[in-house]
Amino acid sequence: MWWQGSVSHRASVIQDTMGKIIFYEDRNFGGRSYECSSDCADLHSYFSRCNSIRVESGCWMVYERPNYMGYQYFLRRGEYPDYQRWMGFNDSIRSCRMIPHHRGSYRMRIYEREGFGGQMMEFMDDCESVYDRFRYHDIHSCNVMDGYWLFYEQPNYRGRQYFMRPGEYRRFSDWGGMSPRIGSFRRITDFC
Repeated sequence: MWWQGSVSHRASVIQDTMGKIIFYEDRNFGGRSYECSSDCADLHSYFSRCNSIRVESGCWMVYERPNYMGYQYFLRRGEYPDYQRWMGFNDSIRSCRMIPHHRGSYRMRIYEREGFGGQMMEFMDDCESVYDRFRYHDIHSCNVMDGYWLFYEQPNYRGRQYFMRPGEYRRFSDWGGMSPRIGSFRRITDFC
């Protein structure tokens, strides 16, 4: 008996480390739906529009265009009965990416100029106002050494979002930015 309980618990732990997101064509979880449990660069063939989303497990970034382009939206576990609930501008979701769990430290360097030039500052925690801490409104390049982060266009974690994975971003367009303006950023921790 005890062993069966352990297997059930183990299956539940495995399920929690995997993500599951369901896209619906209509508001309030109506119409055709598509269930996804991994990254998908092009969702167009599965549904024509997306008006509601249910995140059953994991944290996700969903993108307005294929190949992880266009507006990006961070979604944690929960229900989003219409696209305004995830701050969407329209019913277009064309790609999605599951955010892996990260255990350990967080470390990122931001730079005043492209190609890692100019003033540099290293961060290991959230920053609600880039200007207050860095004295610049713009971040032109970035090196994410540890962890997953979210950039926000405005201070206090508001505005357009950008998902930052470990790697080098030599210019703001590398993270999908329309401009170098970043007002705040935070670590993606287990707040999902």
